[in-house]
Amino acid sequence: MTSLEPDAPAPAAQASSTQPTWFLTRFLLLRWMGLIYAVAFLIAARQILPLIGEHGLTPAMVYMSLVRDHFHSQSQAFINLPSFFWFVLSDHLLVVVAWLGFALSLVVIAGYANSIIMALLWATYMSYVHIGQIWYSYGWEIQTLETGFLTIFLCPLFDGRPFSRRPPPIAILWLYRWLGFRIMIGAGLIKLRGDDCWRDLTCLYYHYETQPLPNPLSRYLNFAPHWFQKFSVLWNHFIELIVPWFSFAPRISRHIAGILLISFQFILISSGNLAFLNWLTILPFIACFDDGLLKHFLPGFITRRALGAAAEPRPLLAYTIASCCVALLIAILSVQPVLNMISPGQVMNDSFDPLDLVNTYGAFGSVGRERPEIIFEGTTDDLITSTTQWKAYEFPYKPGDPDRRPPIITPYYGRLDWQIWFAAMSSPDQYPWTLHFVWKLLHNDPGTLSLLANNPFPDAPPHYIRARLYKYQFNPPGTPGWWHRTLLGDWLPPLTTSDLQETIQSQPWLGE
Repeated sequence: MTSLEPDAPAPAAQASSTQPTWFLTRFLLLRWMGLIYAVAFLIAARQILPLIGEHGLTPAMVYMSLVRDHFHSQSQAFINLPSFFWFVLSDHLLVVVAWLGFALSLVVIAGYANSIIMALLWATYMSYVHIGQIWYSYGWEIQTLETGFLTIFLCPLFDGRPFSRRPPPIAILWLYRWLGFRIMIGAGLIKLRGDDCWRDLTCLYYHYETQPLPNPLSRYLNFAPHWFQKFSVLWNHFIELIVPWFSFAPRISRHIAGILLISFQFILISSGNLAFLNWLTILPFIACFDDGLLKHFLPGFITRRALGAAAEPRPLLAYTIASCCVALLIAILSVQPVLNMISPGQVMNDSFDPLDLVNTYGAFGSVGRERPEIIFEGTTDDLITSTTQWKAYEFPYKPGDPDRRPPIITPYYGRLDWQIWFAAMSSPDQYPWTLHFVWKLLHNDPGTLSLLANNPFPDAPPHYIRARLYKYQFNPPGTPGWWHRTLLGDWLPPLTTSDLQETIQSQPWLGE
């Protein structure tokens, strides 16, 4: 920006033309990580108790007791699944810590971050992930931990100002690119090795309709011409398998790669509600951009402060040594993920160390051709007859009422909605917590109902609950309603509290 030149010292201007600086890069990386943490802790604060609280669907206390028994001691359980909650756990603490994490994330977004703050956020979120069971089993959870770990070493130990004069460690920026490379290459390879439709370029014929939580644009993309969808698959392969290599290239190529990789994530964000996965995946590619590029796009008052810090840098040897040690650690821990990535038996979204420092990633290795949906219904009738009136429970984000418009919620998401999407492709035997869910609906449990969009029985609990399985298909744009659905049968038969009593008592979650 020409208007900034009088404020930037001449040595800085000269240095920026010969050697890139990364103060604006660090500023954006930390703010973006703060945003991810804020969303993640907000989700925890609002949903954690009905899921893993003392009276949740899968109580953390019960899970941790089983883990402790498996490892024969609490210390071994802690080593294998590190979490603050091994030392003290209560419903009150689960919520308070989540809100504190959210508040601290806002401090980072506001511009104040140091290694201590980022370490607290990382360790706190890891504490939820490691006791969160199926609700925290998604790839973006361990990706958040790996990404958040790197931010600890991106900023000074104590100085939390937005533009500390300590230069950002180059080694950490390279590690961000290495993370982004593994994310994209892993996703690309799992597709080529997985579903045939990725190789014959037809996966997007189905993906927009069958993805976990579609949004309004998903319907229009679902009916796009087949030539466009095939081209989109080709573009996907190009972005995931070719472009990431250029994130390590010289400046111009690196900038182009960063632009392509980030714009691809925004395309994915616009096409569906994939939680905060794509927002998180943007972060490592910010490391492709140096101050020389970013200063043209950020507000003048920010760029002036960054250029001022870059003009008088104060490097610290200990800072450099620490970042090199982290780089060496990541290099060693990367061996197993790389071997997995090049293996014909590649697995995706898995961790190879207790702290989830270096992981393997991937998404949509297979794509469903049809969309099954579970609809939970209840009735207050004492006997089920042909005239029984059933009322449906609506989930806030997943498809239910065929006339209801799909929401736009990303980067936020409902963990229960997401798990119901998985359950619909399986059987109740593989998702036993769904029986606990039914039990709670039969008792009008306030916590469970807080995860739903409605309560059809506000005055008294239902006598029966059933779950029906439907096939959902998008209606063509311009036709009434968003979905057409076809009944496939019962996923769970009508159940009463007496039907479930023995099952509930035999399960470790009993504590009602």
